[in-house]
Amino acid sequence: MVLVAVATSAILGQVLETQLDNEVKAARQSVEFMRGPIATGLTAEQILEQQPAPRPGFFLAVESTPGQPTAAIVDSDGSVVSLTDDQIDAIAQSLTSQQGQFVVTVDDLGTYRIEGVSLGGAYAIVGLSRAGISETLARMLTTIGLLTAGGLLLLAVATAWTIRRGLAPLRAVADTAARVSTQRLDQGEVTIAERVPSHQADPRTEVGRVGEALNTLLDHVDESLTARQRNEERMRAFVADASHELRTPLSSIRGYSELSLKALSRGQGAATIETTEASLERIQAQSLRMTSLVEDLLLLARLDEGQELVYGTVDLTRLVIDAVGDARPTGPDHEWVLDVGDEPVLVAGDTGRLHQVAANLLANARTHTPAGTTVTVSVTRDDGMAVLRVHDDGPGIDPSIKDELFERFARADRSRARQTGGTGLGLSIARAIVDAHGGGIRVESTPGDTMFEVRLPARPVDPARPT
Repeated sequence: MVLVAVATSAILGQVLETQLDNEVKAARQSVEFMRGPIATGLTAEQILEQQPAPRPGFFLAVESTPGQPTAAIVDSDGSVVSLTDDQIDAIAQSLTSQQGQFVVTVDDLGTYRIEGVSLGGAYAIVGLSRAGISETLARMLTTIGLLTAGGLLLLAVATAWTIRRGLAPLRAVADTAARVSTQRLDQGEVTIAERVPSHQADPRTEVGRVGEALNTLLDHVDESLTARQRNEERMRAFVADASHELRTPLSSIRGYSELSLKALSRGQGAATIETTEASLERIQAQSLRMTSLVEDLLLLARLDEGQELVYGTVDLTRLVIDAVGDARPTGPDHEWVLDVGDEPVLVAGDTGRLHQVAANLLANARTHTPAGTTVTVSVTRDDGMAVLRVHDDGPGIDPSIKDELFERFARADRSRARQTGGTGLGLSIARAIVDAHGGGIRVESTPGDTMFEVRLPARPVDPARPT
């Protein structure tokens, strides 16, 4: 704005100066009509007073008699004012060093642009006041200055409002972060409900993307805290279940131990020996049960750490055939159907652990279905994956526990209409083994149609290997 004001003033000043020069030239020509009065020896004041409606700001100096110059001007009221000798001397001194048009300053009267005119034996100087130019430039600069100041003020207000409005999402982000920072996140069930308002988290703007990023972060933290709480609850349930499972055999061992000690304290008769032998058998059975439980828990822990696997090439078809062969004698009341192809289905994995997966699934189908249930086991290839399916037409799984079926110590006894079962670690071990092999396991169940599916990365079959 300042540069525009300076440039505009300079251009306008040049235009006004050029216009004044032309007006001075026109005034010089008008002096030709004053040749007669000048020649008669009239003073400049008398000559201007004879002119009809002389122009304000007109300057006239004449020297009709050598050494006796006179000068006068027309003021803003149209009155003719004669110049003093000192003012005339000052003008005369400035005339000696310049030619053509030039600017002179008359004390107390202002600045004039003048030009000399020779009239035979007389000499005249005509000019016009530059007060109009100065006044116009001063008015323009004042106007531009006021407009500039007002414009800058409005610009400052608009900029402050725009920036404040533009940074409002950042304030919302800061306020949201401040509220979240006051929440207790270190214990108990935690839910972060604070979010940046959606209208202040517009991903189309840079500032809005900050709010969206914070909301995404809070969603992630909220999900992580929920998962942590869920894991803590599962851990507490796991400890409680493990304690319960271990307490039963330990209580039995303690009871039979006390029974044996009491029998021994009564003597060494045949009844005492029989009681002691029966107690030791029960102690051994409970010890084996407890050992199996501890080994299963240890296996799960090692699988979680990526241990306990010895990789090799496994023929999943042969493995399933062997597993079904082992399951037939233990489940003679069930109908076992084997559906495998002629070509082997190979995977990279641990033969013993994968056999454990198949055995657990078959044992699960045998244990939790009534007599006469048909259990179908199949092995196929599907889009580069080896697929093992165990299907039965039993009662199905209760939907309320379907999502927790692969959790540790989970039992489906109620859904399978049975009151007995194992420790509830079989399916969790199967899932841990399958996950360690880079595969997945899932279950689909409706009454009369239950299927467990295991998918593992398949390996190509070597053509040179016999089927």
